[in-house]
Amino acid sequence: MKVYLLKDIENVGMSGEIVKVKEGFALNFLIPRKMGLMVTAKNKAFFSKKARVVEGRKEAVSSKTSMLAEKIKTFKFTLKRKMHDDGKLYASINPAEVVELLSNEGVKVSRSQVKMDKAIKEKGLFSVTIKLTSKLQPILQLKVISEAL
Repeated sequence: MKVYLLKDIENVGMSGEIVKVKEGFALNFLIPRKMGLMVTAKNKAFFSKKARVVEGRKEAVSSKTSMLAEKIKTFKFTLKRKMHDDGKLYASINPAEVVELLSNEGVKVSRSQVKMDKAIKEKGLFSVTIKLTSKLQPILQLKVISEAL
């Protein structure tokens, strides 16, 4: 079944695209949640015109997003935290702290876009992935050191 997407849906498509999905997924999930509209013979021409406009917008957004990704790759943050004698942190570092660090540099991302392999609970050098799109996932460096008393 072909569906015109009204919202971005991960692993399916972006808003404004016409995608082919299974009938049950479209009828039970996308259409009731107003995430998509069924493409019929009547409205196919209308949606294909809109799809062309969306393609132009996507190119502009992708260039901005790729510039943002390059900017994020250059960041190397150092965090000073209280630690036990064995190098373990009192409190782990969470995605909200990474979002705050990025916002201080003028980059707006949400907590859900910050992907950490595991919780940061000790000193060292860590890589944190920022998921901008399904294809653009820049990695920033985060160094955790002991807070001098």
